[in-house]
Amino acid sequence: MQTVTRRFFLSALAAVSVSLAPAVHANESVASKDEAIAMVKKAIAAAKAQGKDKVIADVNAKNPAYVDRDLYIYIADEKGNVLAHALNPKLVGRDLNQLKDADGKPFVTEIIKIGASGKPGWVEYRWPNPITKQIDDKLTYVEKADGVIYCAGVYK
Repeated sequence: MQTVTRRFFLSALAAVSVSLAPAVHANESVASKDEAIAMVKKAIAAAKAQGKDKVIADVNAKNPAYVDRDLYIYIADEKGNVLAHALNPKLVGRDLNQLKDADGKPFVTEIIKIGASGKPGWVEYRWPNPITKQIDDKLTYVEKADGVIYCAGVYK
């Protein structure tokens, strides 16, 4: 009887492991907060080394250094005008100050406030996820350097 119980337990454990495997794999496709910070820091370091115009051009050219799964760089000036956007180049040159999220929150004004403060920070809002196409909660890391605001966000 102990052998039957042991076999049942092992079969149940295997079934649970298989059912959990896709969830673990799915999380690998979602960027982390640390990865968002690292991507912004990488863009700032590249701007210091190569000039911000080169980084802006690279972001707008969808350079893979600035796009990773659901994570991408967005660069704005201090007034909220888009200088670079790794996923949507049609936004370049547009003033997004009046842009609101799915709940009506004017999140770009918060991004600009953090940039103006000179201290890095996070803005939370609801935005379409480029992978799932669903409206998801998003946290965007914001840091200002050399007169422009660098952003990269993660979906919860």
